Amino acid sequence: MLPSQYPAVSNTASSQQQQQQRTGSKVMDKHSKKKNHARSTSTQKSFNAFLKDTNDEWSDDIHEPGKKPKEANVDTFAHHESLAKASKAVEAVLSTTPIPVNPPPQPVRKKKSTSPNGIKDHVQDILLDPTLSLKWIDMEESRDPLRSKKFQQVLSVSNVDLVALRSLSWSGIPEEMRMMAWQLLLGYLPCNSARREITLARKRKEYSDSVTATYARGIAGLDQALWHQIHIDIPRTNPGIPLYQYEATQLCLERILYQWAIRHPASGYVQGINDLVTPIFEVFLSAYIDEDPEQYDVGKLDKEILGVIEADSFWCLSKLLDGIQDNYTFAQPGIQRQISTLKELVTRIDARLAQHLQNEGIEFIQFAFRWMNCLLMRELPLGSTIRMWDTYLAEGSSEGFSEFHVYVCAAFLVKWSNQLQKLDFQGVMIFLQQLPTQGWQEKDVELLLSEAYMWKTLFHNAPNHLK
Repeated sequence: MLPSQYPAVSNTASSQQQQQQRTGSKVMDKHSKKKNHARSTSTQKSFNAFLKDTNDEWSDDIHEPGKKPKEANVDTFAHHESLAKASKAVEAVLSTTPIPVNPPPQPVRKKKSTSPNGIKDHVQDILLDPTLSLKWIDMEESRDPLRSKKFQQVLSVSNVDLVALRSLSWSGIPEEMRMMAWQLLLGYLPCNSARREITLARKRKEYSDSVTATYARGIAGLDQALWHQIHIDIPRTNPGIPLYQYEATQLCLERILYQWAIRHPASGYVQGINDLVTPIFEVFLSAYIDEDPEQYDVGKLDKEILGVIEADSFWCLSKLLDGIQDNYTFAQPGIQRQISTLKELVTRIDARLAQHLQNEGIEFIQFAFRWMNCLLMRELPLGSTIRMWDTYLAEGSSEGFSEFHVYVCAAFLVKWSNQLQKLDFQGVMIFLQQLPTQGWQEKDVELLLSEAYMWKTLFHNAPNHLK
């Protein structure tokens, strides 16, 4: 269930206004189907109508190929006048919000391989067991040599101590060791080194066989409604990053999501899951190449390597979603609980902000649904998300992506408190969909995580303080 399926929050319109809305000019909405969203002419407009204008990518309707969606009734002039005022208010607030104009450049990945495709020379070791690549890593060339050496000590033993790994990972994982650490923390890569090679080979073969059987009759043999929804969501996943616009990448993600959906009929595919697979895919890709993964065309990879990245991404996505699957089952009870807790937290942390949102008629579900459904991935740069997931996995894949994530969302909302309190309903909603986080660096994410940890320390073991 997406936000458009929840009751709208708006003032009661007079019968005359309703008649005007019903007879107003019609405007084609290219993403809607079977739903007519009447746009309110009041200052506090319907969230359903607002969402359609500012974020129509979030329609979860599955359109039949060749059929056009139905039209929506609109009071065009009143709507645009109201939206223009809100946009000006947001621009005024953003003008006072510091945004890094020239963020410091990211460290340039050094090309160490002799392969013309940028593939690492010791790729065969990585394919057998990712931890075998530790012997090829020059710790002195890492951003923090001392920290990298600590990770090396933990990861190079025959039986990895997960408690020690979690403790180190909370503050961030070195890029060159991130794939092996994530696979261990997710429970995919065995802690016992003697079991890794055979376990990885078995799981990769299981995935490969499943894909072969599923696609035995080609696209025509798939569940067409399910496949179509995934197929149209993939191209708009991280549209600003070249990696996700290459056909080879999109086909990998499409197979991963389809396989997951048919294996989990209780939830099936839900929009938002397409975002969650991308950090995993990118981290795993980066372990095999010496180039910038976000600019890399995976079509240049050997089929064996690409198949391993795809299979490992599938199993690790499955592990992650297993801990938060009630976010995607019918009525999405997990997300509803998280939003309820978020509202209680913000009320205690910043009562003035909570009161302002209430005065403007803003329900937390209207903006926080996406924060929970996509784990803030649409609000932050992908690099920031990857760093944040280091901490989530250190907290425990289930607890980190569910409980701790709520505290992160609370810290994230309160961060913009001063700006939000100057805006009305429309202004708040526009601001929260255009947050000035484009220039965020690792330090910004770490500050957010630290604040979230502080709130968790205060409230998590004392739930009565939230009442």
